[in-house]
Amino acid sequence: MLNRKQKLFLLKFFSLFSVVRGYNILIIVIAQYLTSIYILAPDLPVRQVLFDVNLLMLVLASSSAIAGGYIINSFYDSEKDLINRPRKTMLDKLVSQRTKLSAYFVLNFLSVIFASYVSFRAVLFFSIYIFFLWFYSHKLKKYPFIGNITAAILAVVPFFAIFVHYKNFDVVIFVHATFLFLLISMRELVKDLENLKGDLVHGYNTIPVVYGEKTSKRMLTVLSILTLVPIILLITKFKEEIGYMDYYFYASIAGLAVFLAVLWYSKNKIHYMVLHNILKFAIVIGVFSIVLIHVDLLLNRFF
Repeated sequence: MLNRKQKLFLLKFFSLFSVVRGYNILIIVIAQYLTSIYILAPDLPVRQVLFDVNLLMLVLASSSAIAGGYIINSFYDSEKDLINRPRKTMLDKLVSQRTKLSAYFVLNFLSVIFASYVSFRAVLFFSIYIFFLWFYSHKLKKYPFIGNITAAILAVVPFFAIFVHYKNFDVVIFVHATFLFLLISMRELVKDLENLKGDLVHGYNTIPVVYGEKTSKRMLTVLSILTLVPIILLITKFKEEIGYMDYYFYASIAGLAVFLAVLWYSKNKIHYMVLHNILKFAIVIGVFSIVLIHVDLLLNRFF
């Protein structure tokens, strides 16, 4: 049995893990490695990619910066989240704001240190990324359109670092990135609908607050239709490059139809939470579906 001190330590550990969204960071790490193996460096042996120290440093730099971004976002949104996510906020509050800020600076410092192993340009890249993560949480997220677009861009940026590392400029990569960007943009707008009450109380001028729920739903419908463009391109023009991953994109079309049906039925926070989870599920499944590009690739290319 654990004593009281050990239980408190575990609670604080899980609290900090919740603040930095450890599960999200794990998915991002997996996505970066799978993207490197199957999309960005398809001609290199898997072993060479897995043991690429520069890639590891870029992944660690990304993870540290993103974790820091979650902390500073939680710091600025602490009052709003008491309304929008009361249970999660109570868990997050087990760690003091001072400890969170200390962890924030340590994580940002580590991100720059990891990047410095790769190059000065990597240091500059992640320093700018860290600044915009802070600026988004501090200012930009309170404004309609700008906040949503910035959030989507910041979510894709860590993959851009890997893209530059492997210097792969194939068009199919930009189509994949466009699909991910649109999906994340939809998720951000759904989050705004989900958090409407807290945003309204604390003066966040998000799209639902300024333009209303109906207009937000129309925008989500347009984004859903736009998301079909990269999907159709991938399953037609780039069919050879995506292999069996086309099954994921066919399923995504069906998923978007379900999403739109639920969207126009939605009237309260629970419905928007369902929509949010649909998009999160689509993103996570998309990450693991990357292996479908070449099912036997891992065995054939390991050495």
